[in-house]
Amino acid sequence: MRLRFPLLCGALVLALTTATSAQTPAAPFRFLVSGDARNCGDVVMPGIAQIAKREQVSFYWHLGDLRLGSNFDEDIQHQPSFLARPWTVGQYLTGAWPDFIASQIVPFGSIPFMIGIGNHELSPPHTREDFIIQFADWLNTPQIRDQRLADDPADHRVKTYYHWIDRGVDFIFIDNVSVDQVNAAQFAWLTRVLQRASANAAVNTIVIGMHDPLPDGYNTHSMNESPQGIESGRRIYAALLKVQNDTHKHVYVVASHEHNYQENAYDTPYWREHGGVLPGWVVGTAGAQRYALPVPSPKVAMTNVYGALLGTVNRDGTIDFSYQQVKEPDTPADVVSKYGQDFVHWCFAQNTNAR
Repeated sequence: MRLRFPLLCGALVLALTTATSAQTPAAPFRFLVSGDARNCGDVVMPGIAQIAKREQVSFYWHLGDLRLGSNFDEDIQHQPSFLARPWTVGQYLTGAWPDFIASQIVPFGSIPFMIGIGNHELSPPHTREDFIIQFADWLNTPQIRDQRLADDPADHRVKTYYHWIDRGVDFIFIDNVSVDQVNAAQFAWLTRVLQRASANAAVNTIVIGMHDPLPDGYNTHSMNESPQGIESGRRIYAALLKVQNDTHKHVYVVASHEHNYQENAYDTPYWREHGGVLPGWVVGTAGAQRYALPVPSPKVAMTNVYGALLGTVNRDGTIDFSYQQVKEPDTPADVVSKYGQDFVHWCFAQNTNAR
């Protein structure tokens, strides 16, 4: 009799934890994702925020490259305060991220804003520690913090990689923006996350987000940029493919870094011959200078556009994705008033190297 009570309590706690941590949605829910907001993000991101409100999304997920790290962002250069008195380099280094919060996060209002690190966040002298300090409130939201402690009650450290489970979907962000990543510690963490997701009957779907696309897709501006990136990226792809094949859960990959939009980003000869194709999207269209499409490119691909990817999670765990474009007339009136129509038009007509 002494053994039965703790065993029953343990079973009850496990059942309650499983039931509440990742329930299948009673109705579809939506989220919005994009990345690369440098250059004209102060103009474009408020338009994306309008889409988020219109679609009543559960959260917006930014995949990194918040500001230009190698020079002054064009949108900062066109702010009235800058025009009246140009910033010094030191002022830009200390003021660019707070401006991102004020100009690009605040427009989302009460919609949760999930943030990821990009390579421009590591432009010298900035470090990962600087990024964590500045954006700790968004890297340690209640969802992320509670999930981290549920995974490991002793893990109180805020990181640039994280995951959370919402209504049957495990949303995972990995930090792959420098040659030392994905390192052994992060890969071990990802392995544990995928193992738990595979074993958890309440998790139907995995959505993994990152800044750099995985290697061997329709991108050279990806983890293909370094030998370490290729090796670690292929390991990640293989791990995701194994989860998909072994458990028959739905697995989706979203990334940015390439400043254009691509569907079926991994439907390439390489992956057809090396295990299979994961459904993947590249959506680096939140304000950065637009890039030419890769050659060859997927059948559905666009450049010289701004916007975000809308995901609708269905009751069976599948996700329908659709690209939501932001056009010049969608720019909120207060943004046009602040920056002037000429600069807003420049962002939509001239912020490109893809002629």
